[in-house]
Amino acid sequence: MTKGPKNPQEAAEFVAIQALSFLASDPERLGLFLTESGIGPQTLRTAATDPKFLAGVLDFIVRDDATVKAFAEASQLTPQAVTNAREVLDPRWE
Repeated sequence: MTKGPKNPQEAAEFVAIQALSFLASDPERLGLFLTESGIGPQTLRTAATDPKFLAGVLDFIVRDDATVKAFAEASQLTPQAVTNAREVLDPRWE
């Protein structure tokens, strides 16, 4: 039996990690994300433990309607759930 996230922060981080996996499955999207974020492939795993980095992953996902829809479909979430996860990771985000 798999344990799920225990609180909204953990749930949002889980969505962001799913989003990172989604990006990693598409070399073009991943390349664009790495270029824009300034993160190198060798530091990606370490960066993924930082909630601020995870918020940046979701920023990248939600800023483009087609990308957020594709990710939401792939992860069986609604686009609103993705946006909500982003808000949890940084409540100041608009």
